[in-house]
Amino acid sequence: MSYDLCLHVDANDPAVLAFAFVNARNYMNGLPGKEFELVLVANGPAVKLFVPAQAELQKTAEELMARGLKLRLCKNALDANKMTAADLWPGCDTRYSMSPLLERPKPVHM
Repeated sequence: MSYDLCLHVDANDPAVLAFAFVNARNYMNGLPGKEFELVLVANGPAVKLFVPAQAELQKTAEELMARGLKLRLCKNALDANKMTAADLWPGCDTRYSMSPLLERPKPVHM
């Protein structure tokens, strides 16, 4: 059996992203030895959080990505905020010009 989860963040609020990371960690810890796909999608103003100035969040993200978390940032939101992949943490996937929620797994809104 495969377990899939998509967490969604759209607020430019570090506490909201930190809470999503707690949920991601809890999800991973609850599935020892299980196969899963875990994606965190950010769109709207939330894309502004995935920058090196947010060092504590970046450290947490790196730990979670090493365990399998995938970060997908909406290209439309990045364009609207005049941001590029060069502005972001390494590992942020910015290939999606349509909503990254259109792919599986199903979203859980944060």
